Amino acid sequence: MNASTHAENVANDIAAHLHSFTNLATHPQVGPLVIQRGDGIFVEDDQGRRYLEAMSGLWCASLGFSNQRLAKAGSEALHGLPYYHTFNGRSNPAAIALAEKLLSLAPAPMSKVFFANSGSEANDSAVKLVWYYHNAIGKPEKKKIIARLNAYHGVTVAAASLSGLVPNHRDFDLPIDRILHVDCPHHFRYAEAGESEEDFATRLADALDKRILDEGPGTVGAFIAEPVMGAGGVLVPPATYFDKVQKVLAKYEVLLIADEVICGFGRTGDMFGSTTFGLKPDILTAAKALSSGYVPISAVMISEKVHAAVAANSGQIGTFGHGFTYSGHPVACAIALETLRVYEDENILAHVQSLVPQFQQGLRSHAARKYVGEVRGVGLIGAIELYADPATRTPFDPAQKAGARLAELALAQGLIVRAMGDSVAFCPPLIITAAQIDDMFARFSRAMAVFEETFA
Repeated sequence: MNASTHAENVANDIAAHLHSFTNLATHPQVGPLVIQRGDGIFVEDDQGRRYLEAMSGLWCASLGFSNQRLAKAGSEALHGLPYYHTFNGRSNPAAIALAEKLLSLAPAPMSKVFFANSGSEANDSAVKLVWYYHNAIGKPEKKKIIARLNAYHGVTVAAASLSGLVPNHRDFDLPIDRILHVDCPHHFRYAEAGESEEDFATRLADALDKRILDEGPGTVGAFIAEPVMGAGGVLVPPATYFDKVQKVLAKYEVLLIADEVICGFGRTGDMFGSTTFGLKPDILTAAKALSSGYVPISAVMISEKVHAAVAANSGQIGTFGHGFTYSGHPVACAIALETLRVYEDENILAHVQSLVPQFQQGLRSHAARKYVGEVRGVGLIGAIELYADPATRTPFDPAQKAGARLAELALAQGLIVRAMGDSVAFCPPLIITAAQIDDMFARFSRAMAVFEETFA
């Protein structure tokens, strides 16, 4: 595109577009980055500049930005059945096939799949299912849901309440009632002096146990957790954490919701993060890589225990009064089903596993740099956290926006990463090659060198 077209895009965006997670006061001065096309792991802006997309968009474009099988599946679905709903017992072949396939892949036995359109909607639906379930089994007081500080579960009223991030709550009058938060399982930042990962995990599990007792076990209905905390900074759980947490939940008959919105479908090196970390959820939510981000779709999988109670209760009421206009959308389900087939046909899990050592080593090669405090990750996801003085763990002044500055410098090197505070995340498409991983970290190294000069 020529410069005038770019200028027109900028002007129209500023005039008309309300952006997510953006400083709306400064956006008119900064302007948008307008991405107009993509191929493989690269995207291109409206001035012809190419970027290696090391975040898969928003953690989701697992098969990159030009998979022709997904495009064809969507086109064929649009020409066959462009829309139908799943209310009043209606269905469509793509929704049926996708539900069956997801149940076959689930990391723990699941009974039914409910479809929604985003991770936020999936987690919002999980909240409602927890409440409905406990009403159904005659425990109407067992409604509190425990999440964790620094967690991210979405932006609907309920999902944003579950999220343990202040900007998601501030001035939105959140969190709502019956949503609680316990400690963030970030060993590097919150462990006591000399405390091992295992001892830290024990302390957090004991704190969870105490919190449930303080609230009253008869009032706590569920605990929700991402296997790896994504938008909170790519926080990998400390050793033994989920084993100990699940023992606490079992003791008090608290349901476990696994938020697999980011981790699901190969990101951690297994089909689900729950497998990587030994979670056995009662409810599992998934989105993002379910369709490689090509269309909006999410899924909520529920165990037979939950389904049986929900079904019986709907029989008494006369209906299960929950659903969305686009739940089980035939085009979205067709693309998601083809996405799962591509994962199998192209052996994506084996490809990911073959690249994990190189990717994780590439991350950790930056551990000794001047402003790097911690490097962490698993599978093909990771983060580098910046500190003004790593030796004393002195953070940068928030006004310096160190993480955002490094992300800007990476952009100048043709690399898209994401700053979450002063943690800079990597989550490349699962189709990335070994040579492209080297290229990605070479670009990042150049950005880091400029960053170090900036803050010298």
